[in-house]
Amino acid sequence: MAALAVALALAGCAAGPEFREPPAPAVKAYRADALPAATVATQAPTGDAQRFLEGADVPARWWTTFSSDELDRRVDQALAHSPTIAAAQAALRQAQENTNAARGSLFPSVDAKVGATRGNSNGAAGATAGASTFSIYNAGVSVGYTLDLFGGVRRGIEAQSALTDFQQFQLRGTYLSLATNVATTSFREASLRGQIHAIEEIVDAYQKQLGLVEAQHEIGAKSLSDVLVIRTQVATTRAQLPALRQALAQTQTQLAVYLGHFPSEAELASVELDALALPRDVPVSLPSVLVRQRPDVRAAEAQLHQATAAVGVATANLFPQITLNGSLGSQALNADDLFSSGTKAWSIGANLLQPIFHGGSLRAQKRAAEAGLDKAAADYQTTVLTAFQNVADSLRALELDAENLKAQAEAEQSAEHSLELVRTQYKDGAASYLQVLDATRQYQQARIGLIQARAARLSDTAALYAALGGGWQGDARKVAAVNPTTESR
Repeated sequence: MAALAVALALAGCAAGPEFREPPAPAVKAYRADALPAATVATQAPTGDAQRFLEGADVPARWWTTFSSDELDRRVDQALAHSPTIAAAQAALRQAQENTNAARGSLFPSVDAKVGATRGNSNGAAGATAGASTFSIYNAGVSVGYTLDLFGGVRRGIEAQSALTDFQQFQLRGTYLSLATNVATTSFREASLRGQIHAIEEIVDAYQKQLGLVEAQHEIGAKSLSDVLVIRTQVATTRAQLPALRQALAQTQTQLAVYLGHFPSEAELASVELDALALPRDVPVSLPSVLVRQRPDVRAAEAQLHQATAAVGVATANLFPQITLNGSLGSQALNADDLFSSGTKAWSIGANLLQPIFHGGSLRAQKRAAEAGLDKAAADYQTTVLTAFQNVADSLRALELDAENLKAQAEAEQSAEHSLELVRTQYKDGAASYLQVLDATRQYQQARIGLIQARAARLSDTAALYAALGGGWQGDARKVAAVNPTTESR
């Protein structure tokens, strides 16, 4: 009884360190300077001031804050059909089943066995006189059980369960990355469409000017050099279009892949900058909760948990292992006699395995597991630092994007007024045609810069949502998109 009590007491312990959830970093802000209450505003499109709501949570479907039905459709379709999501879901199911398989080690194994043996032995007891061959039939049940005295089995289950957590957070990260990629690629598509449209309008303007100059040249009012200058300008401006159109086509094929379609089969409605709304209220989660919201941080934490459990497994391997086994069955010379009186066969036993000498491999394995734990801890810290860097950079980007948009809007307005003035002066003979071309070129550059600045505010807003974890911690529906049904064997 005393030995049984000791065994039960040991069974409640597990070798190795206990995992503790890492505490949140003791920092109160993402940046060294104070976060402004809002960004600057301008009268240009997408020029609203953005307010930073400290302590607010990111909505689960954050992409809907851009008020685009087409963007919503794209993200929803990508989350439903992308093979990257299917792969992450399958990896999670695989990890879950591996955990279920590992938990089976806590229970006894029970196996049934039926067999028949044909043999030759002149001295076989019970054999017919003169016969040299006989058959032996057996059937029974065997039971085996390993006493987990030092918690090696439980630590192994804990390690596998941590890997399941890792795959779960990998799935969340896949959802977040895919939604972010669809959003930012859609914003890039809108920017490219706007740039192409702006350059086409400039080309049309140049073309009309070229027609006037050519007509004046025919009557001798303009020289051939004037015609060649404007022709060069038309060709130079038009030469920008193929590269932009190629970039637009690439964004569309990339979007098709994100949505789980072949490029030839994707049906994408166009997204225009004017149809996208800039979110005015931007949530900024508290630094203390960021580590619970970022999927990559949670995945690194799960790896730290797995490494901690691995140390326990390696430690338990240094201690004795006790295995109990038993069997009950029947053995007879005729199959019909199985389980009849006098054919019962049984056995019961226990085995003790005490490692004595393995060439230092067990100790080395324990030291390797401890080094793996140190690495996982360092990797976790790196992931946390990177997460805070991402948020700080995104907040700064939004602040500077607003200032850049304001400057670009002012530059575009000034360039437009300057072009109108030079055109008037040219009609009055107070300005040369080269001045008109130069003013047109400056207006074109300013207009393109404004379009790019508008798209940057949208993209960096999406980047901030992603840096804060994307709200997936509150959307269990997405993570539960796997079949939890399992079977015990």
